[in-house]
Amino acid sequence: MLGGIQIGVLAACVVLFVPMGMAGYHLSRNRMLFFSGALFITLAVGVHLTPYFPSVSDFVSSVKSVVVYDNREDSCINLVNEVVWDVKPRLISSSGDGTVDYDKVWDWSKNGKVKGCDFEKLGRGDVKDLLNGSWVVVAGDSQARLTVQSLLSLILDEKRMGMIKGDLHKKHSDYEIVVDEIGMKLDFVWAPYVVNLTSLMMGFKQNRTYPDVLVMGAGLWHMLHVNNASDYDVALENLRSSVVSLLPFSPELDTDGPVTGSVSVRSPHLFWLGMPILINGMLNTEEKREKMNDEMCHAYDSALHNSRLLRRYGGPLLLLDIQSLSWNCGPQCTIDGMHYDGTVYEAAVHILLNALLIESHQKLGSS
Repeated sequence: MLGGIQIGVLAACVVLFVPMGMAGYHLSRNRMLFFSGALFITLAVGVHLTPYFPSVSDFVSSVKSVVVYDNREDSCINLVNEVVWDVKPRLISSSGDGTVDYDKVWDWSKNGKVKGCDFEKLGRGDVKDLLNGSWVVVAGDSQARLTVQSLLSLILDEKRMGMIKGDLHKKHSDYEIVVDEIGMKLDFVWAPYVVNLTSLMMGFKQNRTYPDVLVMGAGLWHMLHVNNASDYDVALENLRSSVVSLLPFSPELDTDGPVTGSVSVRSPHLFWLGMPILINGMLNTEEKREKMNDEMCHAYDSALHNSRLLRRYGGPLLLLDIQSLSWNCGPQCTIDGMHYDGTVYEAAVHILLNALLIESHQKLGSS
């Protein structure tokens, strides 16, 4: 095929330049003759090249298909948090105390753009295939710990989950587990402040070891115990710098001696675990109700925006939007206005897994 195209181009060049050379001076003096010659040459070039290329309609169709594929990937990453909820009362407690239980069902929106992304809830086999051989690190506060519980619930059976829950929920402690059958290692790092996350990043950099998937988030402890959005903003900006230094081809990775060139490092999949909606009247202490008010929550949201840590604002981390998930699930999904039912964190985990499928260009098996 390539030889045919080259011959066609050569023939076209002969048709193009020989008449132009012969016409020469006379064509330049006679505009009508010039344009007539140009038209003839154009038609001749078209006749010689047409057999070697697909039809115009086929060409347009092929270009369109490529463009749609690229845009689909970009837009689907941006739409992966578009989850809707159906929360309905299920029954009234038989004890007669007026307690109402709720069915809490979530799924991705069915509007045109989101539907075209084919997001789906992954089964145990698919999750194992996706995370096979991976090192996953989840760092943060109790929100991160609940996310770990939801992720492990998708991988482990009920019996093994019952065995590990005690260790997983030890207060203010780290946790690690190896799932031997798929060669996956998961580390939960207790890191309630952003500075703890920055220290974790520097540890990766110093040891030159990097997880395949990194999920992190912090802010609730800072809001309660520091209660200063400007300080939180500075901490996030420092974290952003430390995360960027881990990305591939960063000269900052050359830590020993003079910089001699960039170091190629496989980039981890990076996620930011957002803070939930805080329902002030349900918070369980007066200090929380006073400090963690709506105004302060908005200020901390603005600090996250200004830090440019999130991908939507030009940063490296994709948001797992716990705020949106908890808001739409509503007060029926929390008993303390801060920690939500496992369904919320389950949704966050499925969002993460679908984002991993997109970023790693993988498809689910038929099973």
